[in-house]
Amino acid sequence: MLDFTSSIYLGFRHPSHSLGPWQNLTAGAPAALSETAGNRLAARSLAELQGCERGLLAPSTLHLFWDLFGILGNEPTAIYLDSGAYPIARWGVERAAGKGTRVREFSHHSPEVLRRLLQRQKGRNARPLIVTDGFCPACGRPAPVAEYLACARIHGGLLIIDDTQSLGILGHSPCRAAPYGRGGGGVLRRFGIHDPEIILVSSLAKGFGVPMAVLSGSRESIGLFEERSETRVHCSQPSSAVIHAALHAIRVNSVSGDALRLRLARLVARFRGGLADAGLSTTGGIFPFQTLVPVPGIDSASLHENLLRRGVKAVLHKGGRGKAPLVSFIITARHTPFEIDQAVEIIDEIVNSETPMRQNGGGYGKLVHV
Repeated sequence: MLDFTSSIYLGFRHPSHSLGPWQNLTAGAPAALSETAGNRLAARSLAELQGCERGLLAPSTLHLFWDLFGILGNEPTAIYLDSGAYPIARWGVERAAGKGTRVREFSHHSPEVLRRLLQRQKGRNARPLIVTDGFCPACGRPAPVAEYLACARIHGGLLIIDDTQSLGILGHSPCRAAPYGRGGGGVLRRFGIHDPEIILVSSLAKGFGVPMAVLSGSRESIGLFEERSETRVHCSQPSSAVIHAALHAIRVNSVSGDALRLRLARLVARFRGGLADAGLSTTGGIFPFQTLVPVPGIDSASLHENLLRRGVKAVLHKGGRGKAPLVSFIITARHTPFEIDQAVEIIDEIVNSETPMRQNGGGYGKLVHV
């Protein structure tokens, strides 16, 4: 089976023998009372990697977004949400909305629309919080971070970025030998932006293969979160095993990360080039999340089923805004050129088979949000 459903882009694995030993899996105490030296080291290293002054670990981005918007929602604020934002950030926004915070959604990657919305609210006693993903795998583009940040500065606001997709992939100084950039520090490193009015919320589960999250930003903003956090009072820090895996990922990234990113970029280019030779195309640019452009007369659900029958696992997901489902292929550094070529050949054979798959010709499988 050729599996193109894993989002562990760099192919990081953390077998037990690669991790340092620990005496207790969990301290059995809330994070506010008990943080290990490994926890503090991982948080500091990740913040530095991302170009921020300080970091704080949590079991998931849900913990962080729930707390962050709960804290900020206690102040006079207004939230401006990029329409392409991932659901977990939205769940945090919903908590603030439940406390009475005004929420406005604006067009995806559209600073012009954001500027107009902010201008209309000028003079109101509400600090704007601009919320976006750092990178959108659906359209294959990073957010216009500099433009969003300029909007935040003008109106005395904050820019809050879910940088889960970028962390481990994007970095500084992109060039032909490093298409994604170097270091894997994420979207701020990619654009060379350092600003105290930015807060990053990032899961390590995709780029680094570790089920944990980090909150990164200025010393002041992270200190405020630490002081007022509710989940840190009622939840433990990430387990010792997870923290050791994070430290392992940081070490591997520093030694081999750039080579893995180059390998990944070449595999993505091979996949896109092979499909282009077959008269097919994908969206996503050079990012490892590649979505097949729908072919007239071909039903995505049926295509997905036929791929499974031929031994290819792909992702069937919603097309957004009521559009038909789409089929995507997630490429990782663990794929081989031979596997890429096999997948391209099978896709080509199915799409160009003599019996077209009529629209709505098959039952929809499990649809996921990306």
